[in-house]
Amino acid sequence: MKRLWLLLVAIFVVSFSILGWMGVEIFRQAPPIPDEVVTTDGRVLIPSGEIQNGQNVWQAMGGMQVGSIWGHGSYVAPDWTADYLHREAVFILNRWAQEEFGKNYDALNSEQQAVLRQRLQDMVRKNNYDPSSGKLIIEPIRAQAFEENLRHYSEIFSKGSLEYAIQKNAQSDPTKLRQLVSFFFWTAWASTANRPGNTISYTSNFPPEPLVGNVPTSSAIIWTGVSVIVLLAAIGWMIWFYAGRKVEIAAEDVPNEDPLVGVKLTASQKATVKYFVVVTLLFLFQIVVGVITAHYGVEGGGFYGFPLQDYLPYVVSRTWHVQLGIFWIATAWLAAGLFIAPFVCGYEPKYQRLGVDILFVALLVVVIGSLTGQWLSVHHFFEGDSWWWFGHQGYEYVDLGRVWQIALFVGLLLWLFLIGRAAIAALKQKGAPKHLISLYFLTTAGIALFYAPGLFWGMRSHISVVEYWRWWLVHLWVEGYFEVFATVVIAFLFAKLRVIHPENAAYASLMSGAIYLSGGIIGTLHHLYFAGTPTMVLAFGSVFSALEIVPLLLVGYEAVANIRRARVRPWLEKYKWIVYFFVAVAFWNLVGAGIFGFMINPPIALYYMQGLNTTAVHAHGALYGVYGTLGLGLSLFCLRVMSLQTEWREKLISFAFWAINIGMFLEILLSLLPIGLMQTYQSVSVGYWSARSPEFMQTDIMQFLRWMRMVGDIIFAAGAIAYCYFVFDLVFFRKSPEGNRIIGLEIETA
Repeated sequence: MKRLWLLLVAIFVVSFSILGWMGVEIFRQAPPIPDEVVTTDGRVLIPSGEIQNGQNVWQAMGGMQVGSIWGHGSYVAPDWTADYLHREAVFILNRWAQEEFGKNYDALNSEQQAVLRQRLQDMVRKNNYDPSSGKLIIEPIRAQAFEENLRHYSEIFSKGSLEYAIQKNAQSDPTKLRQLVSFFFWTAWASTANRPGNTISYTSNFPPEPLVGNVPTSSAIIWTGVSVIVLLAAIGWMIWFYAGRKVEIAAEDVPNEDPLVGVKLTASQKATVKYFVVVTLLFLFQIVVGVITAHYGVEGGGFYGFPLQDYLPYVVSRTWHVQLGIFWIATAWLAAGLFIAPFVCGYEPKYQRLGVDILFVALLVVVIGSLTGQWLSVHHFFEGDSWWWFGHQGYEYVDLGRVWQIALFVGLLLWLFLIGRAAIAALKQKGAPKHLISLYFLTTAGIALFYAPGLFWGMRSHISVVEYWRWWLVHLWVEGYFEVFATVVIAFLFAKLRVIHPENAAYASLMSGAIYLSGGIIGTLHHLYFAGTPTMVLAFGSVFSALEIVPLLLVGYEAVANIRRARVRPWLEKYKWIVYFFVAVAFWNLVGAGIFGFMINPPIALYYMQGLNTTAVHAHGALYGVYGTLGLGLSLFCLRVMSLQTEWREKLISFAFWAINIGMFLEILLSLLPIGLMQTYQSVSVGYWSARSPEFMQTDIMQFLRWMRMVGDIIFAAGAIAYCYFVFDLVFFRKSPEGNRIIGLEIETA
């Protein structure tokens, strides 16, 4: 155990040292933001500060929920970088072709096209930024292309676009529209202008665009090969390790009766029941807005003829869909931690019930306040900078305004305090399983404290720097600490049931944590290949993100062990469906996070796939599949302990389990995956802009595949409704032999 603790500490120190070093280099080598953009004939095209003003305009109207920048964001509207870049290139080539040959570029022969294409590449790839003056000097024809693109985007955002699911008056202020297009121009410029002293752009030639010479870099190809070799080597080592490991399925002295029967629940444990009710409501609400969001892909202006975009635009529905998922999953995990806390120390800490109630109110305020603020921001109700504080930050997964973000962080600190004091008290007790309790406390601290990076950027921070910290939050917070927390909590639950020994549970958790984090911390960088970061990010990110997959390929060991543990005594049949949810977590870890994650993680794959529906495949399979399923499983465990004497509706929860998982699998298999693969082919063969274009996405086959999503969606929704009905019935209506209802647990101690 001592060696495992030392290994874990070493992994932390080394990994965060590398991640911190990468952060310094990202900050130092981020694409420069010109103070002014001027033409060679002296005209000021973009005045000082307008690029960052445009970034703020983009954020306030929904940012990454309205298309994407550098591949990060939503999927219905275009990637604005790729779209601007392609339109600029076509405009310039057509203008030159008309001037020199009297016809458009497409009508020229291959030799004439090659001459103009090379001239274009020489122009856009030359870096004319002057760091001493802060000016970017461009040719007049690029300024003409800017004005043409400004007219195009002004029409889209002021009049709306059914193809892009952009509502009317998304932005109609001429000044803000010019600022917005200035931001688009800068992201496109950074994607083609070569870094000083180099032959690749600031974004490593992303997005793919043959007209301007944006093709994969040699580093993307080489490090893809290296990452595959590292993956194979790590899998070989892991199999060797598991083959020689003595795996204890269950303890030899498993009791003949459920040790939790007769355990008196504390006031704070009874108070957590309202958390699980809210989790269920938010889960149901997320599905509703998810249906609306998916439907916008086929009917960009409404819902079966009703002009829904006038009231709930796509940008709001998608924002809510993503954010609600995070809210209900996180709430389920937080509530499970609070429920377990008195079991850890063996008593109810003073004022624990009050803390649980205060945290519950705080979470409700954050949920309601942030969702309302986002709707108000998109509809332009905020003046000045208030959109930043109370509205829509514009960054996917971190959309909530800064005030709500701070409030959530304070709530997480309160959660850490409530759990931490129980864990610390337990560590002082003789005979306590100190290793397991220490892991429980440290993972809790990691979840609470590692939300802080979401506060490390400001309203006008450079987008490359924002992306660095944003992925600390999204990847490290969710895929790192929540992953390890899940392992520890499941081990603790089995230990509490005395199915496995606490020391063995601690050993397994330590080992799993070390394996997860050895690749997971530095693997954060795989999200940043093309976000204006240096090549070294691509090298480290590709290798260590490959290592992230290794433990996920072997989760079957733990899944089989959990099933066998659940069968060692007849009384464990009560926990059957909870164990099944834990087994489903293992399945989705393998498929959603592992297979579909590695499908897009290697640099050469992500170069063509980033921001396509292949990303949605991984997001759905990992975010709901792993963390959502575990949230439901943890909720069921707590509800099971609250209702040990109550007969559960086994058929109902059985239907819910199978329908949810089959529905999610069909949603991916029948719709998201084939759409993503067809987009990838289009991205490779034509260009990234084309894979996201309405001309491609509105073809008959793509529309058919979008409609096919309904098959999986309906099955999933039926399962989710069954789950929600099961919880509501259990909490509000089902009675124990003594005639008590679960909801009565809280009322009697209020």
